[in-house]
Amino acid sequence: MTDSDRSVAAVSSLDEEVAVRAPSGLAQMGRAGEAAPPGPGADQRTKPAPNPSRKHRGPIYAALDLGTNNCRLLIARPHDHGFRVLDGFTRIVRLGEGVSVTGRLSDAAMERTMEALRQCRNKLREHQPARMRLIATEACRAAENGPAFLARVKQELGLDLEIVDRRTEAELAVTGCADLIEGTAQGALMFDIGGGSSELAWLDFRGGRPKSQGRMSASIRSWQSLPVGVVSIAEKFGGIDVTPQVFEAMVSHVSEHLRQFRGREKLRHMIGTHPVHLIGTSGTVTTLAGLHLGLERYERQKVDGLWMKRGEVDETMKVLLGMPFERRVAHPCIGKDRADLVLPGCAIFEAIRREWPTERVRVADRGLREGILISLMDADRTRNRASRYPSRRTSNG
Repeated sequence: MTDSDRSVAAVSSLDEEVAVRAPSGLAQMGRAGEAAPPGPGADQRTKPAPNPSRKHRGPIYAALDLGTNNCRLLIARPHDHGFRVLDGFTRIVRLGEGVSVTGRLSDAAMERTMEALRQCRNKLREHQPARMRLIATEACRAAENGPAFLARVKQELGLDLEIVDRRTEAELAVTGCADLIEGTAQGALMFDIGGGSSELAWLDFRGGRPKSQGRMSASIRSWQSLPVGVVSIAEKFGGIDVTPQVFEAMVSHVSEHLRQFRGREKLRHMIGTHPVHLIGTSGTVTTLAGLHLGLERYERQKVDGLWMKRGEVDETMKVLLGMPFERRVAHPCIGKDRADLVLPGCAIFEAIRREWPTERVRVADRGLREGILISLMDADRTRNRASRYPSRRTSNG
């Protein structure tokens, strides 16, 4: 789904592993499937953790997210209350390119994606995870030939991908970002800007906050899946030469969809009377964060968890909107693969900000894959506890 080509919970250097704090919760069973080093087009922000001689305990888990724009894989082991990343892979494949017009996945897009999935299969073979979940989102949901493509993937690569519904997608994103929600907040609006769709989830803690952050999805009061993403917006309005007038047309288009959000006015009232913040997980938001920080190259550890004030977002969007396409291509936090998508993403973000204005937004370079991993690990912990301490049943003989 998401437009992010960032490595979510990536390993930050070649000589260390990163322990990602991720609470348990949202137990969901993974799908078994079979599923290596990145090819020439792989995003090198995701680095494999070396030191294979180091002793590890616990099983290996894997999560794969095949969205409209990206193919992403994360492989990890449980560590304390979270997990430690062992390996990952990210590649922009644009699987959903043209789907909003033709209703079908194109041959070129499917071939690009097959090559990326082949890399993922090789990594999975190398690490031999005990449990994995492999999901496909909006492009395969929307395309007439989406199920047929996944059948081909299973036959040729041995990867069994499931098409998840939009609510599951929103819940997994909430789980993946749960520990970035401020502890004193009475609520939060999480948004995930994708390639073909965008998910929003309103979290309301006024009736009590889940003790386990991983069960944060239980606090979802309302959610919506918008049928708009960076790819579909770019295909409708263009993403190369975006004038202020075109940008406003994009924002208005998204705003029409936001009017269908259940509890729209109640959320606006809550923002005015309680501590509520936005939390954004997408390449759009991480790009804005990188620009705001003036990074010469994208650095996840500086971006993930960053707070941006309303005025800082305004100023950074203004700079980006005034940036010619060639400069976007050359910018190290954007690049040629995303230069035509970042302004459509900003239009979606801007529509959300105008509908529900908050003073701050927290940037999340994490999401679906983390949510999948946390879910799988929690399911196993729950099962292990149940087998270790079976409930005693009384019998009347």
